Amino acid sequence: MNVLVLGSGGREHAISDKLSSSNSVSEVYVAPGNAGTSQFATNIDISVNDFEAIKAAVIENKIELVVVGPEDPLVNGVVDFFLTDKELKQVAIIGPSKEAAQLEGSKDFAKQFMENHNVPTAKYKTFTSKNLKEGFDFLESLNPPFVLKADGLAAGKGVLIIDDLNEAKTALEDMLLNEKFGVASSQVVIEEFLSGIELSVFVLTDGKDYLILPEAKDYKRIGEGDTGLNTGGMGAVSPVPFAQGDFLNKVEESVVKPTIEGFKKENFNYKGFVFIGLMNVNGDPYVIEYNVRMGDPETEVVMPRVQSDLGELFLNTFNQKLGDSTLQIDPQFATTVMLVSGGYPESYQKGFEISGLDKTEGSHVFHAGTTLKNGSVVTNGGRVIAITSKGKTMEEALTKSFKNAEVIDFEGKYYRKDIGSDLK
Repeated sequence: MNVLVLGSGGREHAISDKLSSSNSVSEVYVAPGNAGTSQFATNIDISVNDFEAIKAAVIENKIELVVVGPEDPLVNGVVDFFLTDKELKQVAIIGPSKEAAQLEGSKDFAKQFMENHNVPTAKYKTFTSKNLKEGFDFLESLNPPFVLKADGLAAGKGVLIIDDLNEAKTALEDMLLNEKFGVASSQVVIEEFLSGIELSVFVLTDGKDYLILPEAKDYKRIGEGDTGLNTGGMGAVSPVPFAQGDFLNKVEESVVKPTIEGFKKENFNYKGFVFIGLMNVNGDPYVIEYNVRMGDPETEVVMPRVQSDLGELFLNTFNQKLGDSTLQIDPQFATTVMLVSGGYPESYQKGFEISGLDKTEGSHVFHAGTTLKNGSVVTNGGRVIAITSKGKTMEEALTKSFKNAEVIDFEGKYYRKDIGSDLK
């Protein structure tokens, strides 16, 4: 079958790369793709939110499976568009409906879902500009640090963690009255701070059955020692050493099962990934957030560990036959180190030529923000390249990734040299 992956980042490169080795896949298309995906797939230069152009590409290229990479088209209803179009409704599409995608599209919606279905999470309240004073009062009732989350999509940057009460009040005012994060912060969720270690658990579900994919830990802050501004992710490690055995059993029983049962009770049309952001608090899992797609850069360590045929898994997901599937996982460690543009996550320049891509050894090189210009690969985003390596130990995998991080070069290149150091 012919497959179309929507998206242009490292996540989509990793998914399309895995699909290209599937026995059930003949041709892989990526829209819009990047310089990396062009090496083994056909890039189609259309926006992930241009549903009519996507439809035309699906029909023209006889696509039988569509995998939605990023959250925007899911929140905007691309799955509903397919399922209600007489020419597209037979095409298998991986992702939840617009209604179910509100689990990521609205922090308040997600918190209400958790509350309704007894999924452990931090205490919270939601505020708008109309009840700003109540927001101030709620902040005063909490112990610092204070967690403020823009309700809507903010490209992974809409969460503030602030130690000082007055600063937190100012930030709340800035979000609600001055649209610090645009329309995404017209509502703000304030929640109790949970102290622990973060990790992400990924689930593939057909709406009734599920498979738990390899867990991962990513590194959000730009600076070493988890300092500085939040980013889309500076690196990731899988498996997560502290999250084995009893803890993962607790995750399945107290988080995954009630989540999937909640989908059934709410009658969600949900055939795709559930990204569960967790905090390990003294050995117990609490949900920080849901995402309705795979994470990035976590996908770049999860997909290389999946040994099952991904194309078959996706078809079984769409046809609600996931209970017939088994998941084979590579027991080795996978680590990814993200090379980013100078200035990221704030302003940065694009268009710098990338050298050394042909000189790496022992790693997968996933392109995140790249494009082709006059035959050369150049930077085209804040996060540019994800270097993923495997090893029998985390240290072995990291050594390979860091070595190749030195080999690949472009003007302003930056990467964190402490990925995984907190897990040793």
